[in-house]
Amino acid sequence: MVKTRTSRMKIGIISDTHDDILNTNKAIDIFSQNNVSIVIHVGDFVAPPVVTEFKRLSKDGVKIIGVLGNNDGEEQGLKEEFEGINGELFKEIGKIKIDNLKFGIYHGTDAKKRQKMIDSKKFDVCIFGHTHQKENYVDEKTVIVLNPGTAHYPVKMNYTHDRYFGESTIMIFDTNDKTCLIYDL
Repeated sequence: MVKTRTSRMKIGIISDTHDDILNTNKAIDIFSQNNVSIVIHVGDFVAPPVVTEFKRLSKDGVKIIGVLGNNDGEEQGLKEEFEGINGELFKEIGKIKIDNLKFGIYHGTDAKKRQKMIDSKKFDVCIFGHTHQKENYVDEKTVIVLNPGTAHYPVKMNYTHDRYFGESTIMIFDTNDKTCLIYDL
């Protein structure tokens, strides 16, 4: 388990970039303007060049952490890009500790596995992606559940659900007061 400790930390949360370099850079700008210390990418980068864009943050000391999503077929290339930015890439599930909060990170492909993580009481904060729908709630067991939605630009679909690539959003979570702000891209 990765451990990071400071008195107050802002964590940028992004998911489902699906090769959208333009919106990825908009997100990086927002993270930079808000002085995040860590960025967590919850998977579906798709191709390695998306990861390289985060070098703007990592060269300024921001830790980049990610997990693989169901559309991340170039696992070796993604791993190499994470190494190139001094980031940390977990396979399916990441477990980290920041400011005495235990984080479980999973792309969220399997809804039962997702719920099992929430119900396990092993984590203070569970972060998911995959659904492209933002979520920010505390379950009955006081686990904070976050899903930043998709960072991919909105797309009008002809035959697929209209909201598949609907709103483009990211989040910033504050470990001090446990609040989460949602930002539109």
